[in-house]
Amino acid sequence: MWKEENNKLCKKFKFRNFSEAFAFMTRVAFIAEKMDHHPEWINTYSDLEIRLYTHDAGDIVTEKDHKMAKAIDELEKKS
Repeated sequence: MWKEENNKLCKKFKFRNFSEAFAFMTRVAFIAEKMDHHPEWINTYSDLEIRLYTHDAGDIVTEKDHKMAKAIDELEKKS
């Protein structure tokens, strides 16, 4: 579930290993390029945290972030 914290839309993911986490990040990267909206993320082994916010809007959460979050959720369902 995405949570809004400190003007960022945040979600944590847990994978079985680093390879799965990295593969998911790669798929998210392709979506980000298409949407021209790039996440901030932290990856440690099998853990991934994604933070979304819009730089052009003053580093706040916008509809663009919610659309990206929805696209990431759809990708997660397919994984």
